[in-house]
Parts: sequence; C-alpha cells; structure tokens
Amino acid sequence: MVHTHKRLLGKRFGSTQIAYIFGSMLLLTLLIAPQSARAQWSLKVGAESPDEAKQADAFLPNEIWIYSGDSIQWTWQTKREPHTVTLLKPGQTRPTPPPPVGPPSGPPIGPPFYFGSQCPSPNPYEGGTATYDGSACVSSAVLNGGTAPSNFTVIFPKAGNYKFVCLLHTNQIGTVHVLSTEPASPFYAASLPYTQSEYDEQAREQAENILKDTDNLEQEVRDFPRSKNEVLMVGQVAATGGGRQYLAIVRFFPETIYIHKGETVEFTNADPTEPHTVTSGTSDTLVNDMARVNVSTEADGARRAKVDSDSNFENASPTKGVNSGFLQAAPEDLAGRAQSLPGTTRIRITFNVAGTFPYHCALHDLDGMRGTVVVK
Repeated sequence: MVHTHKRLLGKRFGSTQIAYIFGSMLLLTLLIAPQSARAQWSLKVGAESPDEAKQADAFLPNEIWIYSGDSIQWTWQTKREPHTVTLLKPGQTRPTPPPPVGPPSGPPIGPPFYFGSQCPSPNPYEGGTATYDGSACVSSAVLNGGTAPSNFTVIFPKAGNYKFVCLLHTNQIGTVHVLSTEPASPFYAASLPYTQSEYDEQAREQAENILKDTDNLEQEVRDFPRSKNEVLMVGQVAATGGGRQYLAIVRFFPETIYIHKGETVEFTNADPTEPHTVTSGTSDTLVNDMARVNVSTEADGARRAKVDSDSNFENASPTKGVNSGFLQAAPEDLAGRAQSLPGTTRIRITFNVAGTFPYHCALHDLDGMRGTVVVK
C-alpha cells in the first residue's frame, strides 16, 4: 500500500515539485520550532582549585538567554563549599539560609528565620525541579558537589528578566533573560545569542579567570602591610554584564606565624565580601561560630582577645577558647537606603604563653582554612 501511494504521488507531481513541497514543509517546521521548543540548558555552580584553597563563588556562566518554557539545570562543582540557586520575588527581602549553614531560629542568635516558608525548595536537602514565573521565590537547598543529587532544575514559563542569587554568598549573582517567540510580545526575540556549547566555554573561561586572578602569597601579604605580626584573609570581586562573582581564597596568609611570648597577632579580613572567623579548638558549634567568645572590642572597632594558657585556646568550647565571630567587610551601600556601619574586619590576639596554637575558620575549615601560631 505504501509503495502504491508513492507511485501515485510520483505520477501526479514531478520530482521538482516534490522537492519544493518537502522543502517548504521543512522550512515551516524550522520557523515554528522555537515556539514549541522546550529546551533544557545547563549551567554550573561554583569552581575551585584542586586543593580547595581558591573558591570561585560564581554561577558559570552567570548570564543566559532562553525561551519561555525552557528550563535550566544548575550543577554544583565544588566538593564541600556550599551554595544555593535562589530566585527571589522582585522586591523580596533576602531570607537567611537554613541550618546547618545558616543560624537556627530564635535565641541566642536572633529572631525567627523563615527560609522554608519564604523560599521553599522542592526538597529541603536535595535538588529537584521547580517552576519560577516571578510571583514567588524558589530555591535549591544548600548543596555542594558532594551531595546526591547535586543539581537543581528550574522551568521558566513566563518571559521576563530575572535575577538569581546564592543566599550564602552576597556577591554571587546571575541573570536569566527569558524571551518570547511571539512577535507581539515585548520580550520577542527571533533567535538566541548562544548555544549550549558556547555557554560551556564561557563557564570554563569565567572559572579560569576567577581562580587565576590572584597574586602569590608573598605579594598578598605585601599588599596590605599594617603590622609585623599580621595574618591576612583575602579575595577579589569580578563582574560580568550578568552580575557579580568573586574569588575567595580560603587560606590564612601566612598559614604559620612565629612570634615571641607576649606579642600580639593581628588577623585581618581584607576580602571585600567573604566572612571568616578566627576560631580555636575543634569543638566549635554553630552558635559558637557566629557568636564572639572571650572577645572584647577596642577603640577602633577591632576585636581583642588574650591567650593565657593552652586550655583556653586549644580546647575551645562555647565558654572557653577564642572565637572572633564573623569578620567581614561592610555590605555595599545602596542609594535610597540607610548607610551601613563600618565592617568588623580585625581581631588582635595577644599570646602570653609559649607553645603551638592551631586555629581555623569555622566557615571554611573543611576547605582546609587552618593556621598555626607558634609562640617562642
């Protein structure tokens, strides 16, 4: 029956006419394809050096153009450093990330935090799929490349320009341009500027540029001289047309410092955005990480602590040891909003006993951010 149909078709139409008909059908298919396309795009979250010392807190790439109805799957690349992919409702107050990364609700930390109700994720500690049209916040959980699954997919049914952020890293920002295939739409676009392979190349180049954008350790120390016994924490902000991204070097410079009994070490966080702590001992808790322990405040706003014995440094607990609390630059000021106070970026610790004193950043110790003060 099929062969008969082909023979009849061949008798009724010439070969040129048949080619024209099929060519026209193919052209029509190509013209209407974008309207019915439901493509899934792939982006990456974070990047790091092999030793995890350099963290690219970035969406890679952090700007993408898609059609309405398409979806984006973000895949986490870092072994331990956590991130979220969060799309807030325009004008929404940025919610606090959930425990165990963010603070628990209520005292002693502060008022209740409603990450779950403000910005529900498909599954509290996994990836999943969500739909975002700008009317309500959606978010991944706090994930890293060591979790399973380590990806999060968002479907975008409505045309518009949307910002996405990481709730843990203030300057980790991206933009998705959701375009329409309808000529009458103000978001109409006849074509998209990049293919998936081109986005893959952008991701590779952006990650490489961020991770390589750093001086050697000696240069980093020379950049911010203030005290002969100074330990630095550093980083750098980068930007694209889609938003900010940055490099956090999760190491102390130098990692080991040698002083004499009675001298003071000044720990300075010169990173423009990333918070760090100077925390002694291994028994620190979430509350201890965020609160100051055995620390006072000096006239210039720096924090101050003393170490008078091994036990009040190495065997830290919520009531013993030393914990600086968050050391962080002031947030960026915005026009029309109240000016923020200066950031608290330093702690000075005087060591009145000889010995070897290990310490760490409570936020990044799993990445290897540890140091040692050797007191002669």
